[in-house]
Amino acid sequence: MKLQMHSIHFDADQKLIDFIQKRADKLDTFFDRIVDGEVFLRLDKHEKNENKIVEIKMNVPGKTLFAKHQSDSFEAAADEAIEALRRQMKKFKEKVVLAKQ
Repeated sequence: MKLQMHSIHFDADQKLIDFIQKRADKLDTFFDRIVDGEVFLRLDKHEKNENKIVEIKMNVPGKTLFAKHQSDSFEAAADEAIEALRRQMKKFKEKVVLAKQ
């Protein structure tokens, strides 16, 4: 799956980008018609802890799924956001299957 990575006001290292790509690729097992996606990595200057924000937008036929999570590390925030997307995709897939029947 093609993901565009955007790190806002900092440069994300390749290790983090690869980590997020690897986790997001697993979403294909839940819904195989994902078109593409965008990942936004942000640092919140106002918070002392939990200042890393990950926003993920996935495009599927007929709908855009979105998840945002904030944590003390980008990896943890990405895991939570991807888990939220997994649940959304599962729900969306059930609706598509019911609509076809």
